[in-house]
Amino acid sequence: MQSCEISSDGTDDPLSSGIRRHRQPRIVVIGAGLAGLATAKTLLENGFTNVLVLEASDRIGGRVQSIQLGKATLELGATWIHGANGNPVYHLAEDNRLLEHTTDEERSVGRISLYAKNGVAHYLTNNGKRIPKDLVEEFSDLYNEVYELTQEFFQNGKPVGAESQNSVGIFTRDFMRKRIMLDPDDSDTTKQLKLSMLQQYLKVESCESSSASMDEVSLSEFGEWTEIPGAHHVIPTGFIKVVELLARDIPDRVLRLGKPVRRIHWNYSSQDAEEIAGTDDDHNNHNRDDQPGPPPVRVECEDGEWLPADHVVVTASLGVLKKSHETLFSPGLPLDKVLAIQKLGISTTDKIFLEFAEPFWSPECNSIQFVWEDEAHLEQLTYPEELWYRKICSFDVLYPPERYGYMLSGWICGDEALRMERCDDETVAEICTELLRKFTGNQNIPKPRRILRSSWGSNPYIRGSYSFTRVGSSGGDVEKLAMPLPSAKSTKAPPLQVLFAGEATHRKYYSTTHGALLSGEREAIRLIEMYQDLYGAETTKPNM
Repeated sequence: MQSCEISSDGTDDPLSSGIRRHRQPRIVVIGAGLAGLATAKTLLENGFTNVLVLEASDRIGGRVQSIQLGKATLELGATWIHGANGNPVYHLAEDNRLLEHTTDEERSVGRISLYAKNGVAHYLTNNGKRIPKDLVEEFSDLYNEVYELTQEFFQNGKPVGAESQNSVGIFTRDFMRKRIMLDPDDSDTTKQLKLSMLQQYLKVESCESSSASMDEVSLSEFGEWTEIPGAHHVIPTGFIKVVELLARDIPDRVLRLGKPVRRIHWNYSSQDAEEIAGTDDDHNNHNRDDQPGPPPVRVECEDGEWLPADHVVVTASLGVLKKSHETLFSPGLPLDKVLAIQKLGISTTDKIFLEFAEPFWSPECNSIQFVWEDEAHLEQLTYPEELWYRKICSFDVLYPPERYGYMLSGWICGDEALRMERCDDETVAEICTELLRKFTGNQNIPKPRRILRSSWGSNPYIRGSYSFTRVGSSGGDVEKLAMPLPSAKSTKAPPLQVLFAGEATHRKYYSTTHGALLSGEREAIRLIEMYQDLYGAETTKPNM
C-alpha cells in the first residue's frame, strides 16, 4: 500500500477545503502504538484537524518499548524490521538514517536466531553436554523441510488430514518422529537426542508465533502469513525511534497519555445524549461548538470524561479485546466480530536480558539452546507452576559487544511466561544462572550483574505479545475483526462509527510492526475516502 497522495498544504486542496466547508468530523483514536499513531498521522496529513489520540499508559509506542541498560538500548518488545522490500517500517528507518550503524551480523534470514547470522548456535543438554554440530545441522535440515510442508496446506490448498487435528505442532511432531525413528543410520541414542531437539525447536517456534504451544496454531492457515523479502534489521538506537518519527508531526494537543477508556458508546441516540447531558463540562467538548445534534459515538474515559465523536478507531490489542470487549462496547459487538475475537489466538512471549561482566561463552557462540533429554516423548510442553523455567527455550548472544556489552537475551512463552512475570528479579536471575550452569556444565558462571525482562502478559493495557491464527480460526476471522461498525449494508445509522486497527487486523502481516502500521493507514484511508465521497472531492485515490 502506498501512502495517500493528497496534499493538505494548499488552500486549493479539494479534500481539506471540502472539510473546511463542512464541519470537521470528530475522530478519536484509541491507543498510541504504531497503528494508532499511523492512523492519526495519516488523517492529520490529509486535512483532518479534529483528531484526538487517547493512550491508556504513560508512554507512546504500545508493544514497542526500548530501554537503556547501561550503554545498551534493549528492546522489551518489537526488535526486528522483518524484511526490507516494500516494508514501510524499513523505509521509514532507512530514510531517516536509523540503520546506518547496523552491522552485517545484525541482519539475518535465519529462523532460529535472528540476532546474528554469523557464529554457531550451541545446543546443550540438561546433562551439560553439547550436541555435535553435524548432528544439529542434520536435524535442522529435516526440521526446515517439514516447516516448508506446513506452509503448503494454505499456499497449495492441500487437504488437512484428521490425524493432524489441523495443528502445526501435532503435524510437525508426528511427521518428524516417524522420520527420526525410521532412520536406519541413527543409533537409539542419536534418535533420542533428535526427539529432544524437536521439542526445543517447537518451543522456539512457539515464542516466534507468540502461542502457548504450536499445537494451538492452525495448520491450514499457517502459510497465509506473508514474509516480506529481505534481511531482518535491528535499529541500534532503539525501535522507539520509529515510533517517535510517526509521532513527530502529531501536535501535543492531539495526544493524551494516561487516558484509559472505560466504554465506547456507539449508535448513540438523542435520548442517550439527554441522559448524560449533565456529565459534560466545558472542558469535555472535543471541539463540539460546530457539531449539530448528538454525536453517533461517545467515548467514556476512566476519569469520568465523555468525548463525543463521529468516528472512533480502536487499536487495542487482541488480548485487551478478549478480556474486555463485553464491557468496552455499548451496545455489544455483533456476534461475528465476537466470534472472531474468541477464535483468533494471542499469547505472551517474554524476553529475559542478562548482563555479565565477562562472557562465559566462546567467541563463535551466537546462542545457547536448552535441550531437555527427558522431554523427548512428551506430548504436551506444559509444566507445573514451579517448573515454569523449563519453557525458557534459549538465550541469544547480543552482537556486537561494543554496543551491548556481554548480554544474553532469553525467550519464554505461554502460561510459563506469565508465571515468570510474577517472580521477582532476584528469583529469575538465580534460576537463569542455575540453568546456564546446568546446561553448559560450568558451575563457575556468576550471577548476572543486571537483569531486565518484559511483562507483556500482565500489562493490563496489552495482555499478550501478538496474534496468531489458532486452530479453528482463519484469515477470514482477521477480516471480520478489521470490519468497521456499523455495516453500511445492514443499517441506516451513520457509517464507520467504530473502526479497528492493529497487527491482529492485518490478514497477511499479523504479528508484525509493519502490519500494525499498515492497518492504521488503512483505517485512516477508509475515512479519507468516505469524506471524499461525501463532499464530492475530486482527488487522487490512494493505492492500496
